[in-house]
Amino acid sequence: MSASRADAAGSGSGTASDPATVAAPQPGGQSAGLPVGAPVSAQPAAAPGQARPARGGAAQDGPAREAPARGAASVIRSRLQAWRRRPVTSHLLLLAGYIAAGIAVTWPMTARLAGGQLIKVPDVSSYVWALWWMAHQVAHLGDPWFTTYMAAPAGIQLGFDTLMPLPGLIVAPVTLLFGPTVSFALLTILMPGLLCYVMYRAARLWLGQPGAIAAGALFGLSTMVTWQDIYHLNISIGTLFLPLTLEAAVRLRRHPGRRQSLVLGVVLGASVLANQESAVAAVLLTAAILLPRLAELAIRERRLAAAGRQLRTLALGAAVAVVIAAPQLIAMIRQVTDGGAAIAAAQVTQLTQSYRHFSVGLGTLFAPSPRLARYHLGQLTSAYQFTDKVQRAEGIPTFGILLAVLALIGLAVTWRRRSSWALGLLWLAGTALALGPTLAIGSSTYIPLASRWHGVTVSLLMPYTWLIRVPGLSALREADRLALLGLLGAAVLAGAAIQWLCQHARPVAATTIIVVVAAAAFLEAGWSASGAPTMRATMSRVDGAIAGDRSGSIVVDVPFGLRGGVGLTGFRMPPQALVLATADGHPRAVSYTSWVPQPTINAIRRYPFYRFLYEAQDKARFPPGGRDRAAAQRSVRQLNIGWVIVWHTRNTKGRQSVVNYLTATGFHIDFGVQTRDSGITVWRR
Repeated sequence: MSASRADAAGSGSGTASDPATVAAPQPGGQSAGLPVGAPVSAQPAAAPGQARPARGGAAQDGPAREAPARGAASVIRSRLQAWRRRPVTSHLLLLAGYIAAGIAVTWPMTARLAGGQLIKVPDVSSYVWALWWMAHQVAHLGDPWFTTYMAAPAGIQLGFDTLMPLPGLIVAPVTLLFGPTVSFALLTILMPGLLCYVMYRAARLWLGQPGAIAAGALFGLSTMVTWQDIYHLNISIGTLFLPLTLEAAVRLRRHPGRRQSLVLGVVLGASVLANQESAVAAVLLTAAILLPRLAELAIRERRLAAAGRQLRTLALGAAVAVVIAAPQLIAMIRQVTDGGAAIAAAQVTQLTQSYRHFSVGLGTLFAPSPRLARYHLGQLTSAYQFTDKVQRAEGIPTFGILLAVLALIGLAVTWRRRSSWALGLLWLAGTALALGPTLAIGSSTYIPLASRWHGVTVSLLMPYTWLIRVPGLSALREADRLALLGLLGAAVLAGAAIQWLCQHARPVAATTIIVVVAAAAFLEAGWSASGAPTMRATMSRVDGAIAGDRSGSIVVDVPFGLRGGVGLTGFRMPPQALVLATADGHPRAVSYTSWVPQPTINAIRRYPFYRFLYEAQDKARFPPGGRDRAAAQRSVRQLNIGWVIVWHTRNTKGRQSVVNYLTATGFHIDFGVQTRDSGITVWRR
């Protein structure tokens, strides 16, 4: 037996052969040596004629009987301390803190979501519908990338839509048990905390604990990110993969190998299944991190064999990414081959004009967050300006003054590090891309090296002008969202400033400064959407009768149209329409998708009822008789349209023409409902 095994055996035997002893407490505060393993409660042998103590110490005095209880408490306390020392525990506690902070900076919107209220915009209703549709198809083992529950009965392809298949699959059990609005609220509430945590993980590659925690908070709780979380859940979920990509790509660059390449491939493939726009940003980020290293090996160091090995490793990761993203990629390819990605000439102009609508001014990117207005500091936000009124519905693209200042300080105090300049370059690249195809400074717009492209004047000096010309990237309409790439680098640099302060300042001074910085950061953090109109997740007074109809008939919502991002027709749909569709389960004639395929537009217009409804909304007078009226009535029966919901608002166009048209095609008012901001009439055949 070896010496180590003999020691182990002796320590566990409970014999007195081991000379090692421990001190055992004795009365009067003295101690006596006892062998390792001997029970502390050992008693001397009883004198002749004296009763021997009962087995187990039943005849011991009071304090002795309490010893087991104190021992149990000590064991529990030691186990709790050991649990706290585990790395997973510290990560869970940090994540919980981030989630609590995310709820705080988005209050009261988080409370409204928990209470069943949604922001009254079509984007939110489309995400609720997407979560419902994904769970529905999972339960029925169907294809989620095509649906006849929108644009019914023609149906619509969802290859280029914000379907969010991976998040929808993850929360499908919640959706099936509690409904899509609960899944939507859960994702929205948790996402800022998750964004903080993944940014913290990425920042740990360069920073210590204090700096990384600060970097995570400055990223995930920023106004730029939390606004998207409230209004565009797909962008928020997609942003989750940017820090994950940063961490995986940097680890692969530092330690090339198959394992790290597989991790990066999984991250990129999953990002495609979450949000394709963010996946493009993740691929650009990966290329910016890894390709320079390959070039350095092949050209500067002339290590062609090493470059070849790394290239094969990258190919493995790319293959993994393609395999994981294959369902989404197949759906996109199928839509392209079916002509669903083609757009008309007029729609090309609409697309190219949006490039300038959604760009952001240079001063706006570095302006104080509009969040300060909530604390009666609106005068400080005067530098924040939208380049276009349309942009107000797309985001709050600003780094915030505090984050920008901290990032500059972090770059200054770590200027000797090569990685700091790389992060600064990432910040600069994201900023340059977010400016769009022109340069807006204040109220002035500059177009250096101007050129005309599809009827829009763009600058050949701006990086975004060349990005959208890359095949497959022309649909990146929202240039301001690319500022999220710059936010990655800025957050890590800002965390470096906090890290330097903790290491070089005296504890009292460092604590004071950090408290002041945290207070200022809280003022610029988050977005509450407190003044935004909301809608109830359920409207039983409107939808109860439709839900009770088991015929599966089509429901037409007026205003009627196929809306979303590119290829719009008709009028803007009421936001409540798709939310109600998840409750009653009936197919809807309206649709709201990122891309309206041309085949769907053509198919809808071939039905006389829809074609004449378009005209009625344009205030056209429907003929009281003749072949058109008969064709429209036959179309209603052919389509199996059972219900029409007319949402009467101040902006409803052609109201009387629509009423006359519905009456002429055989519909009558079943009941009406008056809401806070509109009247609703439900028609049936």
